[in-house]
Amino acid sequence: MVDRHDSSDAEAADYRSKQSEADAEAIKPAHDAAAFLAAIIESSEDAIVSKSLQGIITTWNKGAERLFGYNAVEALGKPITILIPEDRLDEEPAILARIHAGERVDHFETIRRRKDGTLLDISLTISPIRNSDGKIIGASKIARDISERKRAAERQDLLLREMHHRVKNLFAITGSIITLAARTAQTPSELASSMKIRLVALSQAHEMTLPSFTGDEAFKERSTTLFQLLSSLLSPYDEGEGGRWHLHGEDAPISAERVTSLALLFHEYATNAVKYGSLSDAEGRLDVTLDAGEERFEISWLESSGRPSSNAEPKDAGFGTRLEQMIIRTLDADVSRDWQPDGLLIKLSVPRAAFAAPAPA
Repeated sequence: MVDRHDSSDAEAADYRSKQSEADAEAIKPAHDAAAFLAAIIESSEDAIVSKSLQGIITTWNKGAERLFGYNAVEALGKPITILIPEDRLDEEPAILARIHAGERVDHFETIRRRKDGTLLDISLTISPIRNSDGKIIGASKIARDISERKRAAERQDLLLREMHHRVKNLFAITGSIITLAARTAQTPSELASSMKIRLVALSQAHEMTLPSFTGDEAFKERSTTLFQLLSSLLSPYDEGEGGRWHLHGEDAPISAERVTSLALLFHEYATNAVKYGSLSDAEGRLDVTLDAGEERFEISWLESSGRPSSNAEPKDAGFGTRLEQMIIRTLDADVSRDWQPDGLLIKLSVPRAAFAAPAPA
């Protein structure tokens, strides 16, 4: 016969055993959670660092090693100022004062220094570390590399400023063209037609130097060359083997700042060739030659129609002439015309510097 007291004691012991197991299971996740959090910190891409209230580094994760270049042995026990450039050393006392006051510093953007001396843009989040009594004993820092984001913002700003500059220039040039055209146009329709064809030429030239919108080269000013510009302007007039126009000599680069002026100038020559010169004749031919000297480019625009020249180009100071004079002054160039037996020869002498960007005002 089993004693009732013995049975009760056995049940109580069993209960206590199960309760101990339950307590152990309850405690175990806490240990696992701490290990889990430690693993997260160690594997984080961000730099996670702690320091004492005296600014001495006390913990250093792999992310900090990757970001700043110091390994844990090199960093632990060192002052946090090893990461701070000389011109930003005043930031540390201000940060420590806020930590002493129990404040958190969120997304503070600043610059820090790697082991190799290079600087990088980072975003810092800094929080007080408290002990079990609630006393502040240090600070934790999470540092994120924002260099690429800053570069992207700078590229965007550069693009916006470049586009603003281009739009301003185009408005100024368009205003000049309208002023000149209004002096010579006889009717509103003549003015509209004149403006339309020149604005099309401007848009073609402008498009040639527009930056792309991807990659590191996107925000750099794009240049072109004289032959690329002429090819674009003359493309409607049937080039190719045995074609109507040909380019000769050594090509030359043109800065984006100068493309518009040169496009307007050669568009005027092409327009006159179509109206009055070699490109108005099915048998006509245009040869453009560039000779590159040490200080100047010598450009010859030779039209030949295969029939006697009629010297048909207008000689009055009309819009085209005024525009040419304005551009020639801008480029500090010299121009001459020679009516040869079978067509017009225009000679341009342009300083090499005129193909480059103008000096800032």
